[in-house]
Amino acid sequence: MAGRFAPRPTRTTVRGGQAAVPAGVPRPAGPAPERVRTWAPEWQLDIGLVLGPLRRGPADPTFRAAPDGSVWRTSRTPAGPGTLRVSAYDGRVRGEAWGPGADWLLERLPELLGAADDPEAFAPRHRLVAVARHRRPGLRLTRTGLVLESLIPSVLEQKVTTDEAYRAWRLLVRKFGEPAPGPVEGRMWVMPAPRTWALIPSWEWHRAGVDDKRASTILRAVRVAARLEEAVRLEPADAQARLQVVPGIGPWTSAETVQRSHGAPDAVTVGDLHLPGIVGWALAGDRHADDSVMLSLLEPYAGQRHRATRLILLSGRTPARRAPRMPRGDIGRL
Repeated sequence: MAGRFAPRPTRTTVRGGQAAVPAGVPRPAGPAPERVRTWAPEWQLDIGLVLGPLRRGPADPTFRAAPDGSVWRTSRTPAGPGTLRVSAYDGRVRGEAWGPGADWLLERLPELLGAADDPEAFAPRHRLVAVARHRRPGLRLTRTGLVLESLIPSVLEQKVTTDEAYRAWRLLVRKFGEPAPGPVEGRMWVMPAPRTWALIPSWEWHRAGVDDKRASTILRAVRVAARLEEAVRLEPADAQARLQVVPGIGPWTSAETVQRSHGAPDAVTVGDLHLPGIVGWALAGDRHADDSVMLSLLEPYAGQRHRATRLILLSGRTPARRAPRMPRGDIGRL
């Protein structure tokens, strides 16, 4: 029965990387793509689960789930901006790409969809985790191979509500990014280049609701963008260490980044406001757990702690709210 009915999405499961992707239907006629690649994965693939962590809110201008069951996303690759459409039918994946970065995106399509991941290395130690894994056999960890596109929105999410962070990302990308190549031009956008981020005036950060601390962190990061992008060739722990050399980037931000850029299965998010309580409640009934308790509970999953926390979040088991929501601020109105 557990595998027959998928649980309804909740705020917690969405945070676990569950993107709502409609069931696949025949692709409608449209502009021919510049590049196409067809690939047959040897495992059950759930595009919404694999690519869900790359979406920054329901109105993310760089990510869109289409009614035909495909997922569209834009990236600023080493070869230039590109748009990728991914669809899956009859056990095969079709990747279509546009723009200067089309070849780069298609070359790395299998890794983006979890080909570099090894879910068989994970062994559930709790019933809740085992059930969550059984219900989502298509879960794999994505690997984008790009650092900055995950780092900047992670910095924007520091110390604020998700709604505030998503709004800032949306406003800044739409205003300072460039229209995505391909048939989505005008509806999707490519994130700004490092130099463009560096030239954003202080008042535009303010209007987007980004305080000086987060804006300064992003400015410091884009000044050494090339060195940070080189971190994709390092092991996740070494990549985190390189990222944390930049003032303002700590364990929380670096973990959130390498989870996406490297597909790091053990990069557990430490320093989160809610995650320790969710993990503590799910595994031990302790809603007041802190980081040390969370790490102790996750010790049996050493090497796979990020995967374990994703499955816990996807289980939807979360303690009942007993305090008011964190107030949403808008410094742009000051």
